[in-house]
Order: sequence, then C-alpha cells, then structure tokens
Amino acid sequence: MGDPATPDNPPSGFRGRVVSSGNSQVSNGNIANIITIVRILLAPLFVWLVLLDGGDHGVWRLVAAALFIAAIATDGLDGALARKRNLITNSGIILDPIADKVLIGGALIALALVAELPWWVVVVILARELGITLFRLAVLRDRVIPASRGGKLKTVFQAVTLSSWLVPTWVILGEWVFTLNDILMGAVILVTVVTGLDYLWKGLRAPKVTP
Repeated sequence: MGDPATPDNPPSGFRGRVVSSGNSQVSNGNIANIITIVRILLAPLFVWLVLLDGGDHGVWRLVAAALFIAAIATDGLDGALARKRNLITNSGIILDPIADKVLIGGALIALALVAELPWWVVVVILARELGITLFRLAVLRDRVIPASRGGKLKTVFQAVTLSSWLVPTWVILGEWVFTLNDILMGAVILVTVVTGLDYLWKGLRAPKVTP
C-alpha cells in the first residue's frame, strides 16, 4: 500500500525501510508492496494451470484454484502491513486495487478460455472494472467521491463465486453445484453492474474540490 511522501518520509525509490516500522524513508520494494506484486504475478500462473488442465478438472485445476484462493484471500494483508509498519508508498496505493482486478480478470478469462463461462459475462464484468478505473482517473483530480462499501462487497462476492467455479466440487458433490454456481454468477453480474452505476452516480454528484 502507499502513502503520500512527507518531509520525514520522502520519495525514495528502492532505498529505505523494507520491513521495519518507523518514520524514516520507505523503499518501494518494501514487504507490503512485494506481497502485492506476488499476488499480481500469481494471476498468469493460475490462468496457465487452468489451460494446462484443459477442462479435465484434475490436479492442475486444483492447484490453479488453490493459487487463486490464496492470492485473493491475502487481499488486505499488504495494506494492513503497510499501515501497521508505516510502509505506505504511492506505488502501493496504485498497485493494491490493480492486484484485485488482475486476479478477478484472470479467473474470468481462464474460465472462458476453457469454455466454462460465456465470454459475454467476462466482457460485462471487465468493462465495468475498466470503466470505473478510467472514470476515477478522469474525475478524482477535482472531486472527492465517498468510499463505497458496495465496491468492497462486490470484490468479496466475485472472489467467493470464482473460487466456487474454479474448484471442481461437482466431481464429488454432484451436478447441483452447477446450478448453485450459475446463481452465484448471476448475482455477481447484478452486484457488479449496480455498484458500478452507483459509483458513477456518486462521482457525478460529488462536489468539486476547491483549490
């Protein structure tokens, strides 16, 4: 995670504190940022494993699912470390939300590539994520938009649903799991679209920041 530089904690590149707490300069290569980057790098790995499995729902699929769950479950660990040890950097602020989007996007694309998820679902969800990101960049320079609880809830809901799709529990529990997964994905699409529209509405109505 990241924090604006202060006179006692100036921009430092890769020089400064990596693990220890304190008020001195912080390295961009600190432990919190490293965790975030590892989470991002896990995305192409579990996508490759899903493709390697090729829809057989064997050991590679299980490994891919485990990597996804581990990567998505550690959301918040990097931020907690950064805040607790004062390891906040601007690069961390940028990378943390990117990690979630890369993981979610990677899982959606992997499932579509093995023909388990329709591509239109991928397009709807990723279009929302990309659209909101571009909207933020466009308006946050002169507007303060309240944090959305729905946005965080949406990410958790996406993570739980994609975990259920990736882990082939239907092999043991039966085909009713497919129905459950379809219901969960339908709810994810609804929540994703609604929270996106809500964020746009709040953003457009937010007062401009006076210089």
